[in-house]
Amino acid sequence: MENNNTKNSTVLVVGATGVLGMEICRQLAAAGKKVKGLARTSSQKEKVNGLHELGVETVTGDMKDPQSLYQAFQNVDAIISTATSTISHQEGDSIETVDLAGQLNVAEAASAAGVEHVVFISFPPFPPTTPEFALQSAKRVVENRLKSKNFTYTILQPTYFMDIWLGPAMGFDRVRAKAVIYGKGKNRISWIAIKDVARFAVASLDNSAAQNAVIQLGGPDNLSILDAVGIFEQESGQTFELQNVPDEALRAQMAAAPDSLGKAFSGLMIGLNEVGTIDMKETLRNFPIQLTSLREYAKQCLSMAASPKFKNVNSRRRISPQQPFRYQSLTSRRPPGRKRCVAGPTIS
Repeated sequence: MENNNTKNSTVLVVGATGVLGMEICRQLAAAGKKVKGLARTSSQKEKVNGLHELGVETVTGDMKDPQSLYQAFQNVDAIISTATSTISHQEGDSIETVDLAGQLNVAEAASAAGVEHVVFISFPPFPPTTPEFALQSAKRVVENRLKSKNFTYTILQPTYFMDIWLGPAMGFDRVRAKAVIYGKGKNRISWIAIKDVARFAVASLDNSAAQNAVIQLGGPDNLSILDAVGIFEQESGQTFELQNVPDEALRAQMAAAPDSLGKAFSGLMIGLNEVGTIDMKETLRNFPIQLTSLREYAKQCLSMAASPKFKNVNSRRRISPQQPFRYQSLTSRRPPGRKRCVAGPTIS
């Protein structure tokens, strides 16, 4: 399924200083591609330096400035766009300005600059029972715009990233053996690793099966959050203390959230209990990629946590001040072998 015409192409990554974007840059460079990374003048210096160390050429541009994008996209054959305002953002960034208007600017500038292929990182549609939120709406609008342009598009729709949702930023503290459970935590999810999403993005450039295609992505395991807790308990030998945020509290939080970012995180938390699993059989026939299992991820995390260099880093990380969530314990009880409390989220 390979397309050798793009082997020597120049690829620009929008969102290159982010976690997924940086991994995509790393894999592109390792594959011998000529890689450019879009960076703002205000981007963190250490992240820009990290791109340079990978052999990535940084070009200046801002998704909110269409002209800067047009200039940055000159002599670029393909674009992979991962940028989002949800994980980290600067002043003036929001779902409306980055995930919607910014990504639309990328599509228009790519078309005007003669870019041949655009790969966009989205996520699958949520079921009707999940309340609509601006981030999901933005993804669908951008997808439709890409389909209307004069370049080849690939829309990748990975489900929940295990690195994020089973990590300390979302209350899954592997070091202290504590986890926040959103809703009942029994819904099965096809958790996928960020490095595997990057592999699909890179492979899409040279694979005819990715041309003008929408591809849902998941990992090899269909497991609930409680299943994930069980795997971490088995691998660590510790019993996790669980903190529960009921579905009704998440819906109330979503209704009360002061901005689209707060509503997006509430919507994503609700979705944890409602999304379906993803059958990867056909996709893996076209993209023979070895997927990371949740148990492999758990072993990697615990091994890293045991390293002196990373000993206390993960335990100190929490949802950043830009992510408006904190959890206030309402009641607590301790059944045999398990610590568990019920918590209600509050808006900060």
